[in-house]
Amino acid sequence: MKLKIAILAGDGIGPEIMKQGVAVLDAIAKKCNHEFEYEEALVGACAIDACGDAYPDNTHEVCMRADAVLFAAVGDLKYDNDPTLKMRPETGLLAMRKKLGLFANIRPVATFDCLLHKSPLKEELLRGADFVVIRELTGGMYFGEKHQDNDMAFDTNVYTRPEIERILKVAFEMAMQRKKHLTVVDKANVLASSRLWRQIAKEMETQYPEVTTDYMFIDNASMRVLTEPRFFDVIVTENTFGDILTDETSCITGSMGLQPSSSLGEHTPLFEPVHGSWPQAAGQNIANPLAQILSAAMLLEHFGLEREGKLIREAVNASLDANVRTPEIQVDGGAKYGTKEVGQWIVDYIEKA
Repeated sequence: MKLKIAILAGDGIGPEIMKQGVAVLDAIAKKCNHEFEYEEALVGACAIDACGDAYPDNTHEVCMRADAVLFAAVGDLKYDNDPTLKMRPETGLLAMRKKLGLFANIRPVATFDCLLHKSPLKEELLRGADFVVIRELTGGMYFGEKHQDNDMAFDTNVYTRPEIERILKVAFEMAMQRKKHLTVVDKANVLASSRLWRQIAKEMETQYPEVTTDYMFIDNASMRVLTEPRFFDVIVTENTFGDILTDETSCITGSMGLQPSSSLGEHTPLFEPVHGSWPQAAGQNIANPLAQILSAAMLLEHFGLEREGKLIREAVNASLDANVRTPEIQVDGGAKYGTKEVGQWIVDYIEKA
């Protein structure tokens, strides 16, 4: 198979982990006789520094002519502490999602038995947890009307029926492919936008009679993800709630460096790790590349390359079992491995498989 892949490494640790993700894709291409063509583009702080725009038109053109986007992270400390800035790295991420029509963010939450002890949760609570969070990406407060002056500020949380229906359709259909259990997370006891979400979800239930659908307020869902993670199969929620909830779920598996994601919608699909740019660690060869590598696996699986995706996952699992790990999940007293070494170990595993 031939695939054109836009490479958006972004900021901080992004270029380091992206290098390992591309190396793994190259190993797969060689092993399985595929052809992957890459085109790099700027996004985030590096794009602002280069041309004054966090998501330049040229970057958008690169993404639009690609079959898929492999993205790392955006964010830089120099932009974090000045609330008066109109352009910041995260602006590029929001613009990319909006212009590509990426309305559905899919984040699998899976556990690794050898890392259960690294989770803040008790092993007996977490063992066997396996669920997916689907977050709406292009609506809500992040994109609604905004205002800020010295005395007042507001963000408008707007959702329309078509926006809600299309993300719920993704969620119901994914539930059908899994354990046929969907949890709709909202705040319908307080927010009008949430009441519309719940109304439409109840209307759509009849189209998927095999799916058990339940409804949960965001505060309760945040608690139960920590106390009953095995309860969930597919969770769907709006943009702001999803942003917070997925950061929570990314930590319970033992490391934010283990969770990949995909963003799907109207145009080119995008695949990315859920962690941030961690600028403090840039250039130190300590960032975990596994979420980036697993995002590459999701990319391949999206195009039907299930065997190739499975091989990458097998290599990742083998690296963890062999204690080839970056510092945040390193075994006490074990050998030390950095970003490059972990990536190379996985490449070597694929080549020998």
